[in-house]
Amino acid sequence: MGIPTFRTAAVRTPGGPDSIEFLDVPVAEPGAGEVRVRIAAAAVNPVDLAVAGGFFHGIGLITQPERTGLGWDFAGTVVATGPDVDLATGTRVAGLVGGLDRDFGAYAEEVVLPAADVAAVPDGLDLIAASTVPLNSLTAVQLLDLLGDAPKGANRLLVTGAAGAVGGYVASLAQDRGWQVTGLARAEDEEFVRGLGAAFTTRAEPGWDAVADAAVLQERGVALVRDGGAFVGVQPGTVPAAERGIAVRAVNVRPDGAKLAELLARTASGELPARVHAVLPLERAADAHRAVAKGGVRGRYVLEP
Repeated sequence: MGIPTFRTAAVRTPGGPDSIEFLDVPVAEPGAGEVRVRIAAAAVNPVDLAVAGGFFHGIGLITQPERTGLGWDFAGTVVATGPDVDLATGTRVAGLVGGLDRDFGAYAEEVVLPAADVAAVPDGLDLIAASTVPLNSLTAVQLLDLLGDAPKGANRLLVTGAAGAVGGYVASLAQDRGWQVTGLARAEDEEFVRGLGAAFTTRAEPGWDAVADAAVLQERGVALVRDGGAFVGVQPGTVPAAERGIAVRAVNVRPDGAKLAELLARTASGELPARVHAVLPLERAADAHRAVAKGGVRGRYVLEP
């Protein structure tokens, strides 16, 4: 009997979609506080394209010597647990593989990670839809934590990329924090953005109290903020320069199983959108990357091992 293995996608020399490889790696047993999950679905996100393309290697945030794992969020079934874990085997979960600098990821048949980084998927929410929730919803929540509650009399928030995955969550969830939200997006996305309860524009003038920059406008986004306002970006490691007294930050998303449980429940109830564009087999990860790179996709490509 050989050592049991599972298939995982990685890049050894990053160079875009064609650099994605599929490797067989040994199955690892979970340690204390960990679970092993058989993955049913893994979402494809723009950050995965940046990893495969070498962006984060180039700025020194990834230094893996042999391979870099791809994929952040997933849904699947717990198949093994380590000591001190309350989740039972057979539990349907969704979760987030945190951090950039790692040799494993969610584009795989299995993953081992802390039980605190996953949450049970509510009945009525299928695993393909659930896989699209963790990264983008947690990024939105943690972005809003950096932004804070809206100050009285200075609550005008512009969300760039408001029809995108992160932007859609920010536009919806920011209203819980007292922000008067306007979404910046293309004309064809107006119905979706207004459906989130936000105002809508296709061209933003400067003067906003705050900008949540889900579209990665960076310096162009900072220019839209009034003097002394606030800007929060979504690209870790590349924070635009502060100017005119503006507080400039970028969110660096981290796993949070407890908050994810709440977000999954709100998704299952229909309060938050789960948006699946297409489902492809895992071996077509490169095709999914090429499609996402073309832009304009509303909803996530999801990979099935």
